[in-house]
Amino acid sequence: MKTIELFGKTFVPYISAAEIQVQVERLAKEIKAEYEGKKPLFIAILNGSFMFASDLFKCLDFESEICFIKLASYKGTKSSGQVISAIGLDIDVKGRDVIVLEDIVDTGRTLYTFLPQLKNQLPASLKICTFLHKPEATEYPLDLQYVGFSIPNNFVLGYGMDFDGYGRNIPELYQIKE
Repeated sequence: MKTIELFGKTFVPYISAAEIQVQVERLAKEIKAEYEGKKPLFIAILNGSFMFASDLFKCLDFESEICFIKLASYKGTKSSGQVISAIGLDIDVKGRDVIVLEDIVDTGRTLYTFLPQLKNQLPASLKICTFLHKPEATEYPLDLQYVGFSIPNNFVLGYGMDFDGYGRNIPELYQIKE
């Protein structure tokens, strides 16, 4: 893995594609152990979770369903402080076992804002699976049941996560060099 330059910022290698795959497979095994035979509904939050959701879903060899919702709060390398919903949920979740797939939980604002709306639709159960968690940055109380990696509060790029729309296609994870 090499250093990446983007918009005048330098990003250094952080987590390899192989390490990512190991964690995705681990999460899939944990989820399968709990949900096999229950036909859970996965709700992947776009845009950042698309690579994680795809890789995780390919590892699940039991009946399940996936849909996507778009929620966003980032502008550049900082949270905008506002959660913007662009694409709504179009599947009935009432009585379903629901697992929300998120690329990264840092402040927690996005999920904290979204989860009450989802809970009002009366799912049978509701759990969160996040690829990355930044415990140092978390400001809102969230119960994260499945976490791929806990990382420091540094801006990351790749594996679906972007810097102003760029870098999502990088199969590894990079962190900003300050």
